[in-house]
Amino acid sequence: MSKTYDPRQKSIISITWPIFVEALFGMLIGTVDTMMLSSYSDGAVAAVGIANQVLTVVGLMFGFVTVGTSVILNQWLGAGKLNDADIIGRSALTLNLIIGLIASVGLLVYADVFLNIFKVPDAVMVEGVSYLSIVGSSVFIIAINMTLGTILRCRGIVKEMMLISLGLNVFHIIGNYLVLMEPFGLPNLGVEGVAVSTWITRAVGMIAYLILCMRSLGYPVRLLNPFKFQKRNLGLIFKLGIPSAGEHVSYSLSQVVITYLVTLLGTTALTTKIYSQNITSFVFIFSMAIGQGTQIIVGHMIGAHQKENAYRSGMKSLKLALLISLGIGIFLYSLAGLLLGLFTKDPEIIQLGKQLILLSILLEPARACNMVLISSLNAAGDVKFPVAIGLVSMWAISVPLAYVFGIVFNMGLVGIWLAFSIDEWVRAFMMLIRWRKRSWQNVNLLTPNP
Repeated sequence: MSKTYDPRQKSIISITWPIFVEALFGMLIGTVDTMMLSSYSDGAVAAVGIANQVLTVVGLMFGFVTVGTSVILNQWLGAGKLNDADIIGRSALTLNLIIGLIASVGLLVYADVFLNIFKVPDAVMVEGVSYLSIVGSSVFIIAINMTLGTILRCRGIVKEMMLISLGLNVFHIIGNYLVLMEPFGLPNLGVEGVAVSTWITRAVGMIAYLILCMRSLGYPVRLLNPFKFQKRNLGLIFKLGIPSAGEHVSYSLSQVVITYLVTLLGTTALTTKIYSQNITSFVFIFSMAIGQGTQIIVGHMIGAHQKENAYRSGMKSLKLALLISLGIGIFLYSLAGLLLGLFTKDPEIIQLGKQLILLSILLEPARACNMVLISSLNAAGDVKFPVAIGLVSMWAISVPLAYVFGIVFNMGLVGIWLAFSIDEWVRAFMMLIRWRKRSWQNVNLLTPNP
């Protein structure tokens, strides 16, 4: 039987801030790549940015397993079903490893095929293929790390994961320095060197997570024989995971389409989008962290049959996320010129980037609302409503308006950012209505075994 902690005894802040710092440092691995490559060439930045879009979508192939697993783990741990929770964790790890290995081979062999979807310019294509094939071959490690992180996070083990993330960033910065800055007479390995540095950093992270699991759970992490999966456990993972991850899949796919629209605006627009989103991702990371923290607390409360407390916890987290995301957005805009100057000296990119960061003050509070409320609904097992609304809103509002505003009305990236904002606010309004109606309190997916 594993060790466990009770997140219900912690405040949302005490759970959220380590998750935020961990996610922030995790995000910084990509930001460090972008920033350090910007001194190499803007074309390399564009290549890596598009390659990472592909990696994000591929990651969703095994992301649905961790989403479903987190819903089950939170409720079962809250109900005291520790042995069942351990078996679910092992099932998820084995399943994700299989999916991750298949995806790794596909990206290694067919990197150019995936990039051709975006109609990548020839000048960007060569570096994009190099980066995607190398980093893509490591997605099985991402699958393992995501699953181990879910197992740990659902038990409230968040500070240790934060420290691991901090250490990995230091390691990655050193690796990038060695391959890009030519210390000790070493050659500049460019995009390929950064890709190798990223690969090694993820492998080191996997080792660290395995060690933490062994110390926290009381025994080494083990896989299950794929031919001995329990149908009931797999059924729960798929029943909860596929709809829960559907909203994320829909969002990421819509972003792929919108990224294609941005490529029609030229390399300057694409590079500006990447730089601006790297900066505003700090707000996104906070929203994601408080959403994950809320999901842990709400899930444990529901598992313990404390549904009224779960409702109040969700509303409290929502108000906190809205206020802080607005404050961070205003702060980032006040430093927009300085922050963009860290990536580029191109005045056109800096001017356009400042406009996008200003519009993010409108966008990010709505995104925060969605992060918290969708996480809360998922924790309760109300998984179909968020994906249904997401599909309608993203594909009937976000993508069409991005095309109309950005391309037809010739508003460029500003029009696309306005489309993002309208989509997020429509969905936020619908999610709030759903949470306040409390129909999710009637969902009973994980009745504790006698």
